[in-house]
Amino acid sequence: MKIPYTTEIREDTGLYNGKVGMWLFLASEVMLFGALFSAYVLLRIGAREGEWPHGLLNIPIGAFNTLVLITSSMTVAMSWTALKMGNFSLYRKLQVVTLACAVLFLGVKAWEYSEKFHHYEIWLNEPLTAQEYPQLAGHSTDLNAPITSIIGHIDDAGSFATLASLQEQGKSTVEIHPDEFHYRLSAREQGQRRKAERAAGGAAATSHAQAGIPIDVSNIARLSAFVPKHSTFFAMYFTLTGLHALHVLGGVLAFAYILWPASKMWRQDPERYTNSIEVTGLFWHFVDLVWIFAFPVLYLL
Repeated sequence: MKIPYTTEIREDTGLYNGKVGMWLFLASEVMLFGALFSAYVLLRIGAREGEWPHGLLNIPIGAFNTLVLITSSMTVAMSWTALKMGNFSLYRKLQVVTLACAVLFLGVKAWEYSEKFHHYEIWLNEPLTAQEYPQLAGHSTDLNAPITSIIGHIDDAGSFATLASLQEQGKSTVEIHPDEFHYRLSAREQGQRRKAERAAGGAAATSHAQAGIPIDVSNIARLSAFVPKHSTFFAMYFTLTGLHALHVLGGVLAFAYILWPASKMWRQDPERYTNSIEVTGLFWHFVDLVWIFAFPVLYLL
């Protein structure tokens, strides 16, 4: 028995059923992500001055993942066009590129998550300067300016460490490796910093990237891991990006199913097969659009 309106246009909506269903689903998705973005905005506005973190995410990695998703959206649209032209082999090649981009996005995000579990922001009782420790040059434009907080890895601290846990372990000192990617400076300020380094005759911070800075545990005022338990910002970050990653995974499974197990539909009902790519593509474009909003909100602002 043929299911009505899988390819035919309904008189009341002007669309076939699959597209109507997808638009209704996307309307609910807009409400879901809209609520999360609204919660993020309200929490940020309500935070006290200096409490909301900035510059803690790897902007080049986030920008790269944005480019990957935009590329995948282009290949989805091109693959649908290839099917409309009756070119199944071109469609298959383009969909393989789409799947490769989606898997790459998830792989990069998984790596980024693992990095967060080993990152810390450390507030000091007695400040340091970039003149003493060139590794800290990314934290200030003035090499002699006091630096009261450091972003980086702590040797042997593991994940989710706290100041109390370090003290319980009997550690008197810890070695911190500042992360050159997690600067609080703008591009202009980083340029000023490099000029100051050259004027002082000092080496660039990147040449010291592997060198750690020994810090007395008694000099640590506060220790914050890049995890939800320690930060409202990262609670929102992991919620938004985690939910988005689940949507990317869902898109991967749908595209993979249509590309391989369901490909016999192309021989039996090519119009219906083409429509399945169109409605799945609508979902994928929405996933891409969510990330285009999430990237500047979380990484840049």
